[in-house]
Amino acid sequence: MNEALYYVTLLRHGESVGNAENRFQGHADFPLTETGRAQAQALAKRWQADGVTFDCCISSRLLRAYQTAEIICQTLAVPLEASDDWKEIDNGLLAGLKDEDAEQIAPRPDFMTPYTRWGVTGESRWEVYLRAGRAVQNLIDRPAGRYLVVAHGGILNMALYAILGIAPQADFTGPRFMFHNTTFATLTYEPEHHNWRLLHFDDRAHWKEK
Repeated sequence: MNEALYYVTLLRHGESVGNAENRFQGHADFPLTETGRAQAQALAKRWQADGVTFDCCISSRLLRAYQTAEIICQTLAVPLEASDDWKEIDNGLLAGLKDEDAEQIAPRPDFMTPYTRWGVTGESRWEVYLRAGRAVQNLIDRPAGRYLVVAHGGILNMALYAILGIAPQADFTGPRFMFHNTTFATLTYEPEHHNWRLLHFDDRAHWKEK
């Protein structure tokens, strides 16, 4: 391994109760379903068979991410840390709601700027972008090595925006990076030349939908 390189894997959590019930999640703290646990175990076994390992895993503190990280780290014997920087978007009054309730409690504005707060009281996309940038900065402040980040679709999108130099845009325009449950992106970073490479994206070979 090139000692100057960072190897970074960005992983979305397994299926949660909130996913299964089609709820807005945000900071609502849903655990994994049995399917979610099976997804995490399948990925852990795949990586174990392939000889994949990490120097450290950094996970969101929210249960659906942290439980995913625990399953993988126990299988691969990887140290696990928790970080609030990698929590999902704070979606304010939408947290835990289904669509029909959300329309009554916090209807979506006709137009959303990068400064519009999610669910009236939550974070704006700009705030999430800044938090994601801080999370990436904190990762690169560590020694070069292999790092696994276990988090959520929204914050992982903003992390890729920060890495790729894309500013948040209005009303959900701009690229969207679709992370399915336990799918991941793999990147390298060479600090000597400030050179990011996206090696894999939407990798989910370990799990075939039933």
